[in-house]
Amino acid sequence: MKKIVIAALSIFTLGYPISLLANLKLPAIFNDGMVLQRESSAAIWGLASANTKVEILTSWNNNTYTTYSDKQGAWKINVATPKAGGPYQLLIKDDQSKITLGNVLIGEVWLASGQSNMAMPMKGLSAKEPVLHSDSILAAATNNQIRFFIAPQTSWAQPMQEYRQTKWQTANPTTARNFSAVAYTFANELQQKLKIPVGIIQVAWGGTFIQSWMSAKSLEAFPEVKLLPENDVAFEDKNTPAGLFNGMISPLIGYGIKGAIWYQGEQNVRDPKLYARLFPLMVKDWRSLWGQNFAFYYAQIAPWDYKSANQKAAWLREVQLNSLKEIPNAGMAVLTDIGMENTIHPPDKLTVGQRLSYLALQQTYGQTKVKAQGPEFHHLKIKGSRLFLTFTFADGLYLTEPESNTFEVAGADQVFYPATVSVSKGKMVLSSPKVPKPIAARYAYKGWVKGNLYNKYGLPASSFRTDNWDK
Repeated sequence: MKKIVIAALSIFTLGYPISLLANLKLPAIFNDGMVLQRESSAAIWGLASANTKVEILTSWNNNTYTTYSDKQGAWKINVATPKAGGPYQLLIKDDQSKITLGNVLIGEVWLASGQSNMAMPMKGLSAKEPVLHSDSILAAATNNQIRFFIAPQTSWAQPMQEYRQTKWQTANPTTARNFSAVAYTFANELQQKLKIPVGIIQVAWGGTFIQSWMSAKSLEAFPEVKLLPENDVAFEDKNTPAGLFNGMISPLIGYGIKGAIWYQGEQNVRDPKLYARLFPLMVKDWRSLWGQNFAFYYAQIAPWDYKSANQKAAWLREVQLNSLKEIPNAGMAVLTDIGMENTIHPPDKLTVGQRLSYLALQQTYGQTKVKAQGPEFHHLKIKGSRLFLTFTFADGLYLTEPESNTFEVAGADQVFYPATVSVSKGKMVLSSPKVPKPIAARYAYKGWVKGNLYNKYGLPASSFRTDNWDK
């Protein structure tokens, strides 16, 4: 708990809310047990009386940082953080009160956002929608070096500056039950490999469109997205455009992070073309608001039986793949092989978190020996009745089930048929007796499919196509 010393105790007799008992106030994100980004200029902000001197004393270097609140009482101070370590203390004070934050760690901080597959807790969503291996993972979850801050699920009609009261939690078998299974696995992998504290800020909500996670300003260029007027009230619908940005992202802007992980897209499968325009813009806007080109790693949506939207689901996975060309300092965890036909919430969240961590370890932390990419289609060559496909990241290219019909070929009539597939000198060779003159190939290009193309590191290929036909 924050330790607050009050200069004038007579306010107790007036029946004011507890939050008014001290002039000095911090947002909930600044609390005991928090993690600050290592070796950075970490911003800390809050409210005090107007035009008041505010000081922060950091125990790791015994430095005092000073500023003055503005006429509305708002203030912000950037403190220099050291190499990873802790626990430390911060003493924050003005001329009437002080707040001591204890058990503060210095390490790596990541934002974890998206819809239900990111929000899905380690305990599972229900008995019918569990998380694979959760019992053994939770049994080993006691780790003081992993901290979570779970933002309240809030959709608001204007940007909020603060959350309802919530706090940082340390990982243990009880608390971790409610942590995002993907984000916890990601954090655990980083903590084990880097041997430093890891903090996760979880801002996720199931069944949400990307439009709700974007700022109103960024959405102004999209007339098909209907924005509602700003107002200091909650939106009834969590999918109101900009609502989750206002209620869940806005209060965090400026908090020092190393990067973000993202798992969302299922809700947008019916309009892949719009998603292709929105997704890169959301990342660009978040980075602009934070003032840093932080790392952004995202999970490609896993296959599932989307019924009437099956083809569009494949298109959306393609949009996510192509977004790598639009979003710098990014990476995508391919999930073609872990989907489930009967649930949109595949239970294997361990693999998702691990693959996201491989991207971070390789690209953000420079561990070049870590392999993070599966085979990526590179080039098509036509030789008579056969198609030859080459790939990057193709060392040890193999199919687990060569007869599974994940590959298809088509001729000029644009009708696809299952292909006979072989691997020759690192190339995929495709043919079909029903297509004497093939000109196009597709792999796992369906709503529901079980991917089976890997490289020797056990990393899967994304679904892809060589054509651009609108069908």
